[in-house]
Amino acid sequence: MKTIKAFIKRHPLLSYFALAFAISWGGILIAVGLGPGGFSVTPQQFQTAVPYAVPAMILGPGVAGIFLTGFLYGRAGLREFWSRLLKWRVGARWYPVALLTAPLSMIAALLALSLSSPEYLPRIFATTDRTALLLMGIAVGLTAGIFEELGWTGFATPTLLRRMRYGVLTTGLIVGVMWGAWHFFVNFWGSGVTSGEISPAVFAPLWLLGILVGSLVPYRVLMVWVYERTGSLLVAMLMHVSLATFTFILTPPLGGAPYWVIGFAYAAALWVVVAAVAVAQGGHLSRQPLRRRET
Repeated sequence: MKTIKAFIKRHPLLSYFALAFAISWGGILIAVGLGPGGFSVTPQQFQTAVPYAVPAMILGPGVAGIFLTGFLYGRAGLREFWSRLLKWRVGARWYPVALLTAPLSMIAALLALSLSSPEYLPRIFATTDRTALLLMGIAVGLTAGIFEELGWTGFATPTLLRRMRYGVLTTGLIVGVMWGAWHFFVNFWGSGVTSGEISPAVFAPLWLLGILVGSLVPYRVLMVWVYERTGSLLVAMLMHVSLATFTFILTPPLGGAPYWVIGFAYAAALWVVVAAVAVAQGGHLSRQPLRRRET
């Protein structure tokens, strides 16, 4: 036990990612195993297992973050964690930044793409039941934003910013890549790989490439920038809620526009925002250049 605790203290970030992935991916395996087809996915089996697999997955980052905070820092660490969660007095300007960055960048990207094809029009513009779509999107956003950020921003981000002394960009890149990789297993399962539609040899490199050029990495950079300026876990949750909600209600339905084109357009729009923020702050995203702690 002492050896394990010593390892976690020396490598808190590695321990966090390992635990978050183990809980999430292990939860998916258990949930998928409840179905009659095991890991083999048909559309019917996918629909049956989703209510079990998705909650099991999203618990991983939050459970890992809270557990390691208590394990490493005790009651004082948990009190500090709680104070960041309840911190809402951060300046009114940060709320529109948190809530509007995702929808404005997505709408701009989709409207630009729609000039070439109406398939790229935002989903909510084309649906006949906007109320149901909006309510479902909010439910998805709240669930993902609250539970995931208990870990990604509750533990991983402050560990990189404070303990390891990385800047906003590096922290965002690290957490963003791991955030994208964390989504791999559920997308691998739901993609039809196990039923033979896409071979693992093709799916895996395409997904890894998607992590690097997709929208999650630049959006996480912006989330880290907002967190560094506000110190508020609550605001980070709202920013994630906005992303998940508007991704659901704006992204055109599956089977229409090519998803890789949409993902690239989202990413391009967000990297433009990252660049604009950096230029406005004199060429860097952090409050001040940080010297990384030697380890």
